[in-house]
Amino acid sequence: MELSYKKIQPLIISGKNIFSKWMGYFGLGIGVLLLLVSMQMFINIQELLKENNPRKNGFDYISISKTITNENMGKDNRFTMIDINKLNMVPGIIGAAPLLSNQFRVRASAGDIIPFSTDLFLESIDNDFIDTVPPSFSWEPGQIIVPIIFSSDFLEMYNVFAPAQGLPQLSAKTISSVNIILECSGPNGTQNFRGNIVALSDRIKSILVPKSFMNWSNMHFSGDTSVRASRVYIKTKDANDPKLISYLEEQNYHLNKDKIKFSRLKSILQNIVSALGLFGVLVIVLALMLFSFYLQLMIAKSKDNLRLMLILGYSPKWLERSVAKTWLPIYLFIIIAALVITQFFHLAFLHLSFAENADISPFLHWSVWLMAILLLALTLFFNTRLVKKELEKIA
Repeated sequence: MELSYKKIQPLIISGKNIFSKWMGYFGLGIGVLLLLVSMQMFINIQELLKENNPRKNGFDYISISKTITNENMGKDNRFTMIDINKLNMVPGIIGAAPLLSNQFRVRASAGDIIPFSTDLFLESIDNDFIDTVPPSFSWEPGQIIVPIIFSSDFLEMYNVFAPAQGLPQLSAKTISSVNIILECSGPNGTQNFRGNIVALSDRIKSILVPKSFMNWSNMHFSGDTSVRASRVYIKTKDANDPKLISYLEEQNYHLNKDKIKFSRLKSILQNIVSALGLFGVLVIVLALMLFSFYLQLMIAKSKDNLRLMLILGYSPKWLERSVAKTWLPIYLFIIIAALVITQFFHLAFLHLSFAENADISPFLHWSVWLMAILLLALTLFFNTRLVKKELEKIA
């Protein structure tokens, strides 16, 4: 028979004892909302931390050194090649490079433009770990001009204190025109070089020279051929990875706090939203179980009418689909309402003071929409299977 389901619906769905039905609807709505909101907040936290912790070429670079304590103060706390090789084998670390320093004395002066003279420290590292490397950043033995990459923070610090010392302030473009006299000396002699600042680095807080110059100078002036370094830069895909941070701290390494200051915050927030998401899943499961009790009760009370309809020739599959689709509108309403409220929470998050300048899309993430569709499909599948099972019992 092809009668409309609406005409036989009163024979199946009872208006009594519907407490479990509405409690199931309420629980399902709360569970779906918690799950969708927690997913979107988890994604927002990830995006916000990326904004506050800019990445270069998809990687983060962390400066580490060995923690100095009262017990190891008098010891050599520099990194050995064994330490560096061990770091290279740690999961999550793409590469590790030592920041080599000068083993000879360097005295710098800037002539008449900036009348000052001071002892200076120089360092060098593999070019792959430097954020700004111009073509001129190279050196060969016999070359008088030494290219220098200067820290942006050092320039800012100089400009803060320069007026109090009667020195001129310098812009990023002006500093490249300042000629610096480098007086390098050691047990094996003294030699003057002319330093030329060719770039500024936002990543490495140091005064960098080409590695070739550092190796040659350490050997030429002091006869030092060691590669032991006080600092090492590691290259990783995520500087806020809690597992990586935990490992480095277990090794008593001191980390660049500017890079990992969001690590603990990230871990705490992600744990909170993950717990909310798991709670939402639990509520959804409990709501479906409660709703299943209502379905079983409804079909049990209508089994005589259903058996009669089967005898009269109604197709079991038609009854199964028709009964299951009865709750499609309410399920759609629950999912759409949860998406609307999730969108509201997302926009409220974007208007918070710490997130208002973040480059985060004002729309819900595609994974949230996918989860909503999957939840709708899951509830319909659950209903269909349950109705089919109950109808088979009375057939």
